[in-house]
Amino acid sequence: MGFGVWDFVSGIWRLAFGVLPVSYDNYTLHDPWWLLALAVIPLVTWLRGRRGVPAFVVPFAAAWYRPSLAAFSRLPVGVGVTGLALLVCALARPQRVDDKRQVHQQGYDLMLVVDLSGSMLAEDNHRPGEGPNRLQVIKPVIQAFVQNRPSDRIGIVVFATQAYTLSPLTFDHAWLSRQLDRIEIGVIDADHTAIGDGLGVALTRLEQAGREEGNHRKGAFVVLLTDGSNNSGVLTPPEATEIARARGIPVYTIGAGKDGYSFLPVQDEHGKTITYTQIMADLDENALVSISEATGGRFYRGRDAGTIASAFKSIDEAQKIEFEARSYVLTTELFPWVAVPGFLCVLLAGLVLAWPTLRGRPGPPRAPLTSGSSARS
Repeated sequence: MGFGVWDFVSGIWRLAFGVLPVSYDNYTLHDPWWLLALAVIPLVTWLRGRRGVPAFVVPFAAAWYRPSLAAFSRLPVGVGVTGLALLVCALARPQRVDDKRQVHQQGYDLMLVVDLSGSMLAEDNHRPGEGPNRLQVIKPVIQAFVQNRPSDRIGIVVFATQAYTLSPLTFDHAWLSRQLDRIEIGVIDADHTAIGDGLGVALTRLEQAGREEGNHRKGAFVVLLTDGSNNSGVLTPPEATEIARARGIPVYTIGAGKDGYSFLPVQDEHGKTITYTQIMADLDENALVSISEATGGRFYRGRDAGTIASAFKSIDEAQKIEFEARSYVLTTELFPWVAVPGFLCVLLAGLVLAWPTLRGRPGPPRAPLTSGSSARS
């Protein structure tokens, strides 16, 4: 909605009683009391129109009548009144106020290390074929975690028998989410679990020049999620843990899957489920606790979607970036845009009204105070 006549009138009313200053959106008046002078201009004009004018009897008055000049004489007065109104508005100092905010921040660099071994196909807490497997449970939780950290660079390492970089550190979280959607069990050799190699590759991806202080990596951490124990790879979990500890990189570990037996689908060469078999949970919880405690992280037990989501929420709160923000107000003076047209209008009106005098042209002859003798002569 625009700033209409009623808004202007209500602003004058509020000013008269000292309720509120006149402002609209990010435009304001620094000295709004000057607007009260606008009420004086029409009052003066009205009083001027009502003042007494002496009447004279002028012979041959019709010869002096000029309709066009009489109509034109009102125009300079209107221009002058408009100019005065603009000058009053200029005295009120209209301004545009912009709130500027500068934010100085530097997000974290974090690597997500996700287990894609065959046991991640296991289905927990329901009958076989009636619910999601472990990977399907954790994918939306990871997606939400990524979207909740827009200031961070995030990368992903997946591992099973070997470890691979799915994504290096990136701010392009939309692209990262598309990569997460595509990961499935079987895209890499899923027969074994190389936890040490997965963690080692993630630590390698966190090597960044300019973000190290001595031997310590600043502003980085790792989230490792697995449902098994290390039984493959070149690097053992204790060796990878020592590298993370020496570089000062916290590792948060999440143990997925429920305790006891779970149902694991048996698939043919085309990926179609033939039947189900029961497997016993083989999560090496002690190894995950050791990794997190030695590096300054924390271990979480994620038996279902709710506990996994709680684990990621806790990590998000523990490693949330703190940033410093400064705000300032930028004020732009707008009164010249009103004052200049107002001054020109007043100047133009004054010149038009004074033009006959400046040219030295006399006005119509003044009639005598008594006209009886003139009429008889």
